Amino acid sequence: MAFGSFNSGNDEPMAEMNVIPLVDIMLVLLVIFIITAPVLTHAVKIDMPQASADINEETPDTVTLTIEADGSLYWNNDPLPLNRLSERMREVVAQDPDTEIQLRADKGARYEIIAQVLAAGRQAGASRLGFVMEPE
Repeated sequence: MAFGSFNSGNDEPMAEMNVIPLVDIMLVLLVIFIITAPVLTHAVKIDMPQASADINEETPDTVTLTIEADGSLYWNNDPLPLNRLSERMREVVAQDPDTEIQLRADKGARYEIIAQVLAAGRQAGASRLGFVMEPE
């Protein structure tokens, strides 16, 4: 191994490359990569609904629940108070558990009302509760 010396008799240039600074830089870059890689790949995975232009025909075992912007509810176009919703859903689910409840909410409707409707559907045991949107 040839290390530089202070002897005046040895004027030969150093023949080996000093790799210690290179290793230091590579280790620092490796640590930076290990820390930032999980941050770059972090994403929230959700299952987004797919919208289609096909019109879903209403069948006799379909109930349409409409929520207006002011919070009023309509069960198949008949007014329904919010406190009777859970009871009405239980009656329908008891008659036919496969009844589809289609929820049509105005875009100005408060999320609180929609959440209460969904909670009432869950408590009633409704297994088919869907959101309906207007095609473009």
